[in-house]
Amino acid sequence: MKEDCCGCNACGDICPKGAISFVTDEEGFWYPQIDKSKCVDCGLCEKVCPMLHVDDLRERNTTQPVCYEGQHKNIEVVFASTSGGMFTALADAAYRKKGYVGGAVHNEDFSVSQFISNDRQDLQRLRRSKDLQSNSEGFFREVRKAVQTGEQVLVCGVPCQMAALRSFLQKDYDNLVIVDLICLGVNSPKVWRKYLDYIEEEHGAKIVNTENKNKEYGWRNLTQKFLLANGEEIFDTCENSLFTKGFIGSRLYCRPSCYACKFKGFPRLADITIGDYWGKEKHSDKTDDNLGTSVILVNTNKGATYFEQVKKRIHCKEIPLEWIVQGNPALVKPIATNTNVNRNDFFCELERDAFPQVVEKYSKAGVLTGKARLKQLLRPVLQKMRFAKKVLRVTRCHPKALYQTVRYSGIKNLWQQRGILCGTHCVLEIHPKAQLNFKGLLTLGAKGRFPTSSLETRLLVASKGKLEILGDMIIGYGSDIEVFEGAQLIIHGNKHGVSDTNIGCTIICGKQIEIQADVGMGRNVLIRDNNGNHYMNTSGYRTARPVVIGEKAWLCESCTIMPGVKIGRGAIVGAESMVTSSVPAHALVFGSPAEVVEKNVLWKV
Repeated sequence: MKEDCCGCNACGDICPKGAISFVTDEEGFWYPQIDKSKCVDCGLCEKVCPMLHVDDLRERNTTQPVCYEGQHKNIEVVFASTSGGMFTALADAAYRKKGYVGGAVHNEDFSVSQFISNDRQDLQRLRRSKDLQSNSEGFFREVRKAVQTGEQVLVCGVPCQMAALRSFLQKDYDNLVIVDLICLGVNSPKVWRKYLDYIEEEHGAKIVNTENKNKEYGWRNLTQKFLLANGEEIFDTCENSLFTKGFIGSRLYCRPSCYACKFKGFPRLADITIGDYWGKEKHSDKTDDNLGTSVILVNTNKGATYFEQVKKRIHCKEIPLEWIVQGNPALVKPIATNTNVNRNDFFCELERDAFPQVVEKYSKAGVLTGKARLKQLLRPVLQKMRFAKKVLRVTRCHPKALYQTVRYSGIKNLWQQRGILCGTHCVLEIHPKAQLNFKGLLTLGAKGRFPTSSLETRLLVASKGKLEILGDMIIGYGSDIEVFEGAQLIIHGNKHGVSDTNIGCTIICGKQIEIQADVGMGRNVLIRDNNGNHYMNTSGYRTARPVVIGEKAWLCESCTIMPGVKIGRGAIVGAESMVTSSVPAHALVFGSPAEVVEKNVLWKV
C-alpha cells in the first residue's frame, strides 16, 4: 500500500547490491522497486525502514521536550529564513567547528534533494522550507561518511527522513545532532513543477530563483517569491497562490503516507524540533513584527547541550509545550484527508488540462466543515458589512462627506467597493470632462488617530485629466493631489501589502505619474512631474516628464521626487532626500541630491 511508504530512500542507500531503485508514479512520488536478480534477501531494507520500526525508535528517547520561542538577533538572517532563523543559528554552531550541515536544497530545475557539506556558502541553499518531497538517494551514506570523520554534524529534515536516518545508522553518534521540522505534509514534485510551468507561462520568462515564505509582505502571507530571467519579481501570497490553495486549503496533493503519518506526537525522534510559532500573538504582550518567530523543542540531553551553544545568537525564552501545540496541530496529528474530491481524477486532469483550471476546480471542494464552511458561505455578506462600517467610520456620517462619496463614485461602484471614499473636510474639484476610472477604492482624508481633525484634504482633476484607481489606496489627511488638464495619474493601490500615504502628501501631476502597487509614503512626501510651466535655457530641458514610483517602494518623510524620476521596485528613499535621477530596484538612497548608499536592501511592508 502506498500509504505504508514515506519515500525516505533509506532502503536504497542500505542495499549492498544496488538492487533497489525508485520509480515515480502518476502523482510524482517515488516508490522502491526491487530487482530480484540482484537481491540476496539480506533483509537490510526492512531493517532500516522507519515505517516498520517507529515504535522501537521512539523507545530510545523518553525525555520530555523543553520548549522555547526564538528569533535570530541578526535581522538579515530573519529576512532570509522561513520563520525566526533557528536553522541558521543551529547550522552556524556546526560550521564554527568546521563541521557538516545537511538539509534540503533546490536543484537547478527546482526539484528538491537532500544535501550535506562543510562549506558555509551552502547555507543560503539549505535554509527555508521547500514544502515538497525531497529526494534522499545517497544522502544517508553521505551523512554516515561525514559522521565517521569525527567532526560535528548537524542534519535537518522532515520527521520521517530523520527517523530513517536514525534507523539507517543503527547507533547514536555523539557528534551527530538530528533536527526535524514540524511538518504538515510533503507535496507532489509533479504538482510543484506544474505550478512553476504555470508561473513561467503566465509571465513569459524562465524562473531563475524562488524563495518560500519570503518576508517582504510579512511572515503570515506565506509568500512564494519568484525571480524571473527578465528581472521581474513575482510574489504569490497565500491569498493568491494556487499551490497554497491546493496544499493548505484543500490538501489535494500530499504524499499518501502523510495522511496517516506515524511520526507525530511524542517522544520525538530528533534531538531538536523546530517550526513556526503560530499563535504567538495570543501569548505575547510584545508588538508583533510579522517577520516570524521560531519554536524550538529540545528533545534530548544531547540536543540541550548543543542548543546552549546557539542561545547567545538568538532572542529566546522558555514557553509551555501547550502553546506550541495550539498553533501547530501538525505536531501531534496528521493532515486530514480531503474526502470531497477524487484524487485519481485530480491527477488525471492535471496531466490533461491547465494547472490553474484544475486546482481552482478541486480547491472549491475543500475540507471545510461546520463553522468554517458557514463562514466561507457568508464571506461576501461579511465583506459588504465591513465595507459599510468603513464608510461610516471614514465619513463619520457627515452629510457633505457622504454626498461627495456618492456623487463621485456612484452607487454601482460603491456596491462593488470601489470609487472615492471621502472623509470629513475634503475639497474635491473634479471637472465634468475629467475621466475617472475606478477598479479600486481611493480613501481620501483618512484621519488615523485624529478623527475630529479639521485639516483639509484636496483633490483636483481638471478638464480632460485622467484619474485611474486600479486598487485600494488610502490618502492621509492634509494631502493635496492635483491632476492638471490632459494629465494622467495612475494609482495601482494595494496588491499584497498596505498602500497608503501619511499626513501631508502632495502629488502634482502635469503629464503622467504612476504609483504602482504597495507603495508606502511617510509624512509630507512630495511627488511632481512638472516645473509649473517655468522654462530654463538648459539643453534638453522640459517642463514636465513622467514619474513612476515602482511597486513596493518606500518614500520616507519629507522626501521629494522630481520630474522624470523612476523609483525601482522595493527601493527606499531616505527622509528629506531630493531625488532628481532614477533609483535602482532594492536600493537605499539618501541626500540632496539623493545618492545610492546601499544596494540589495529588502524591507517588510
